[in-house]
Amino acid sequence: MDADRSALLLIDVINAMDFDDGPALLENFMPAAREVAALKARALAADVPVIYCNDNFGAWREEFSETVRQYCEGDVPGAGLCRLLAPDHPHYSVLKPANSGFYGTTLEVLLRYLQVRRLILTGVTTDICILFTANDAYMRDYELVIPHDGVAAVERHTGEMMLEYMRNVLKATTPACAEIAFTRG
Repeated sequence: MDADRSALLLIDVINAMDFDDGPALLENFMPAAREVAALKARALAADVPVIYCNDNFGAWREEFSETVRQYCEGDVPGAGLCRLLAPDHPHYSVLKPANSGFYGTTLEVLLRYLQVRRLILTGVTTDICILFTANDAYMRDYELVIPHDGVAAVERHTGEMMLEYMRNVLKATTPACAEIAFTRG
């Protein structure tokens, strides 16, 4: 994969998981989170931009760094997830007010600035925020890579159906995280 044209998006991985379906989602995503952490390390080693595209959870006056601190240090179900995937390097972040990483955000401008043409989408949930971000990326002619073991949904079968949809309709490839290698063009 050409590192010069790629960006890795971590969608809603800084997450308290303190909602009704949070425990099920957390259980389903933790194996994926370990794969995403390894993929993130490879991306950083290849100078591939890593972009945290995270819900603001209604905290309109809070910076992303404060959300990271609160969830990583707090007594929330997702604290372990947050510590595993928290930014530990110079990173990009885009706070999103809704399901898509593009809707009402600066993501499109950032990707243009970085000259990205391929998006690797990871995070939660496959059937909501991953799907809506993928749809919007497809409409903007981005190549989509959605590692099947780098995303999760509350219901596993729903996530699998959405991955099939994204392969068929959005022309996404869905390799395993470990199969993604970065090379310089």
